[in-house]
Amino acid sequence: MTSPAPPGAPRPTSRDVARAAGVSQAAVSLVLGDKWRGRVSETTAGRVREAARDLGYRPNLAARNLRLGRTRTALLVVPALTNEFFARVYTGAAAVAAEHGFGVVLYPSPDGTGPARDPFASARAALDGVIASSMAADALGALHGVGLPLVMLDSDPAAPGPAARVNLDIADGMRQVADHLLALGHRRFVHLASAVDSWTFAVRARALHEALGAVPGADVRTVPAALDVRAGLEAAQRALARPGPRPTAIVCDDDILAAGACKAARRLGLRVPDDLSVTGFDDLALATAVEPELTTVRLPAEQVGERGMNALLSVLEGGQAESGSLPVRLVVRGSCAPPPGPTRS
Repeated sequence: MTSPAPPGAPRPTSRDVARAAGVSQAAVSLVLGDKWRGRVSETTAGRVREAARDLGYRPNLAARNLRLGRTRTALLVVPALTNEFFARVYTGAAAVAAEHGFGVVLYPSPDGTGPARDPFASARAALDGVIASSMAADALGALHGVGLPLVMLDSDPAAPGPAARVNLDIADGMRQVADHLLALGHRRFVHLASAVDSWTFAVRARALHEALGAVPGADVRTVPAALDVRAGLEAAQRALARPGPRPTAIVCDDDILAAGACKAARRLGLRVPDDLSVTGFDDLALATAVEPELTTVRLPAEQVGERGMNALLSVLEGGQAESGSLPVRLVVRGSCAPPPGPTRS
């Protein structure tokens, strides 16, 4: 076993590793760059890794990046840092990036979904690629024309532009919500819809209306609201206070809106779920902070980030990103029950 360099000694180089392992520097570069398969033997690769570990060798990323013409940095563009979902997306992306010697710069659009200034003097020089949520697509305006690979998250598969996409099966999630409420006997619905003009929310609305439209006697009214608790509360209050038969279920585009709907019900003297069922979407921490806890659709946010970063890495290496939408699932909790009185089937 090779002894590591003592404190103050010169930093070990790839030449030192090559000498200790009895191989060429080219072989060291292949093994430590994880490009050895089919080019050097597994035994040799193991010997190189062992020598590097014993010597305490760490690759000089700055020098390697100059040779490759890369900074090994990705930009993750999201609507807002305060949204838990996107914090979890970042966690997943950063974990994969770290495994490959990449860094992730998190860049929130300052106005949620509006245009943002270019965060770098020269994006081409500072970045290898961009991963962006469709909810912050307008913030990419400053990066247009710089020729960077772009991976879009939760975006329209038919739209041109991105090198790769990572989508969730959002439509199936909303169908699961509709099927659950219909099975409980609900027929009068309010769709508390996000007012954000985004593909993901358009898909939720279309899937819900299609599922409910196929059931005789089912009625759904859409009420838009800004994506915050107060807006959800005010919109739900208006919907519940309208003349005529009261809806028995409110289907919300997001857990945040669902929390507002639950507050609206309490203010009107209604009990959730005895008088009114409420569903969310995302399965944020908020879903279990409210009482009763929310029935909601769980979105695998960390997996979205992981797949987004893997997709970008594949594109950078000239490969193909993984295809197919990530599955989502309904989590049934206490905010739903059969409708009250004679409306029950």
